[in-house]
Amino acid sequence: MTNVTSVSGRIFLTLKAELSDVPDIEGVTKVVFRLLLAAILGGVLGYDREVKGKAAGFRTHMLVAVGAAFFVLVPLLDGMSSEGISRVLQGLVAGIGFLGAGAIIKSDTESNVQGLTTAAGLWLTAAIGVAVGLGREVTALLCTGVALLILTAMPRFERRE
Repeated sequence: MTNVTSVSGRIFLTLKAELSDVPDIEGVTKVVFRLLLAAILGGVLGYDREVKGKAAGFRTHMLVAVGAAFFVLVPLLDGMSSEGISRVLQGLVAGIGFLGAGAIIKSDTESNVQGLTTAAGLWLTAAIGVAVGLGREVTALLCTGVALLILTAMPRFERRE
């Protein structure tokens, strides 16, 4: 029986150590809040694209924002240097560029390109996720408001052919 208890005790201690990357309730609250806020802000921008019938809508924008927040949150919590986080951001921006490129469709004619606004929205959504992940929640809220204003008000001023 001692041998079984010893093995189960070691397993418990190993699992406890593996699950200790966020050791206190304050840390858990910070992580949960930032990821949820990123999802909400991404969802706000994605909802506009969804309503307008665009390919990258509600869920896509939410996932981009949460992913971006997570990509900076984990190294930040691990104590990575500013230079290291800068390299993470460089990779993230390049990756989002590929995702945005997938949203752009060019037709036969030079003037018929679709998806640029959606691609730019995904790029901006990633930036908002980064801001939330870095703890710049108010800045992310303000940027989301400006982006929503652009997406909803500016189409009235665009030239239609």
